[in-house]
Amino acid sequence: MKESIPAATRRTGGNPAKRTFQALRIEANDELGAITRALPDALDLLMIGGRLVVMSFQSLEDRIVKEIFTQASTSKSPRNLPVELPEYAAKFSLVFRSSQTPSAEELESNPRSASVRLRAIERVAA
Repeated sequence: MKESIPAATRRTGGNPAKRTFQALRIEANDELGAITRALPDALDLLMIGGRLVVMSFQSLEDRIVKEIFTQASTSKSPRNLPVELPEYAAKFSLVFRSSQTPSAEELESNPRSASVRLRAIERVAA
């Protein structure tokens, strides 16, 4: 298996089988599909003022969370309208402009938190 992986990728450290088995686990458990289905449902359950916080540990997960949160917090108003109509206004607002990462203190006490990204969204309208 090791020889089938490009040399540049092999030099990134760790066991080369790690990514292979991670990919198999993600696919077998439909982890990305579960996130894609669960987040919109979770957003629908929020009341005004309610917040949804998501911690993602892999870039694939974080990309899905970022896309769903960005879509939910973006106005649906047509660009050619001079004013935003209330029915097109965004129902959600991002709590943080970008993802939050662990502090140096957290990394020192918990090195495994290095890969985590935290994103939060708040419902602002019905």
